[in-house]
Amino acid sequence: MYTDLEKEVMGMVDKAQAVLKDIPDEVSTDDEEEKLPEIEIFTPHNIKDAVFCGHLVTDLDSISGAIGAAKLYGGIPASASELNSETKYVLELFDVPVPRRIEDILAEDPDAKICLVDHQQTSQMNPSIQANNVVGIIDHHALQNKTLCTEKAIFVDIRPWGSMSTIIAHSFLVKKKCPSKSIAGILLCAILSDTLNLKSPTTTDWDKLIVTVLAELAGIDDINELAKKQFHAKSKELKNLSAYSLVHGDQKTFSFDQPGGFNGELGFAVIETTDDEAILSRVNELVEEMIASKKEGPLKLLFLAIVNIVDLHSSLVLCGPAETAIAIEAFGGKISGDAKTLLDLGERVSRKKEFIPALASSIQEEGDNDEKPGELKILQSDPFGQIIRAGSIRKLLDISEYDYEM
Repeated sequence: MYTDLEKEVMGMVDKAQAVLKDIPDEVSTDDEEEKLPEIEIFTPHNIKDAVFCGHLVTDLDSISGAIGAAKLYGGIPASASELNSETKYVLELFDVPVPRRIEDILAEDPDAKICLVDHQQTSQMNPSIQANNVVGIIDHHALQNKTLCTEKAIFVDIRPWGSMSTIIAHSFLVKKKCPSKSIAGILLCAILSDTLNLKSPTTTDWDKLIVTVLAELAGIDDINELAKKQFHAKSKELKNLSAYSLVHGDQKTFSFDQPGGFNGELGFAVIETTDDEAILSRVNELVEEMIASKKEGPLKLLFLAIVNIVDLHSSLVLCGPAETAIAIEAFGGKISGDAKTLLDLGERVSRKKEFIPALASSIQEEGDNDEKPGELKILQSDPFGQIIRAGSIRKLLDISEYDYEM
């Protein structure tokens, strides 16, 4: 018996093989003589020899996409921050070197051309990047507040697909270039990561087709097994992380300026795991950190979703009455947990497509609180030298007006 996912992928085999027949068998090399492109194919020469860099809080899609784009267009891949355990696992699996940090590259060449990958908001850019050095954007996210503004025209490739690496892989095929086995492998894993093994609501038919093509090129027979292993690698480090690292590890900021409504920054953090119970057991610790983080500013609202990437189920952690009111308005349901700080989100799993749009339509202005957060310190006894918060505050939530699940 085949799973629904296997049936979906098998249904794409004929299309994938047709695509593969249309590209050369040999791997593209940098020393090939450059030929004039076909008239219908646009080659963005302004991003040739650029540094391709993903967003802060680096994930697999931003790293794989940067490496793939640098290989496709000619250039240098860079990382904007430390790599997570899933990314390290995949790069090691396919024997791909870890990209250098963008700060180190720009220290040597401050005027280097930059192509942003997997983001276009200034709040997600590494601060060492100057806006006037950006010559391109390759992304799959919505254009929202703080989208980069430039003085001159730049190359932009934004598509509503489930992964930025799908765009890069598709561009390889359009240009009739064959990615190497290792490049195909990391692009494949990035798509599986961003689309939760093609089960996320952000998944498109293009993602499914490109996964089938890349699996052929990378020599992967069992996509489900590959996804299972990389998801396990993603969850492996979570149990050792501090509350600060969990709350800030995959947190994105969204700006709102609504006349007569909410004005300010909303933070939304996500913890993707195969063992959500282990994270839920630390919810009080997470709430303390979220409260402290808000007090430091500039966030006026902060949410954290714990997403089980195997069962496709999420819980929302609430750190204050404003968040509680907005979440109930956006998602409905009942508040649960010992401290009444959890909201069951059911099968919703996508920050981009399900969490943020619902919250954005429900936001109202929130009051301020002058309590001070705890002091940030490096825990010297920890082998990872993690950041912790000493003297965190613990604020009891006054949300008795809402419907609780006892």
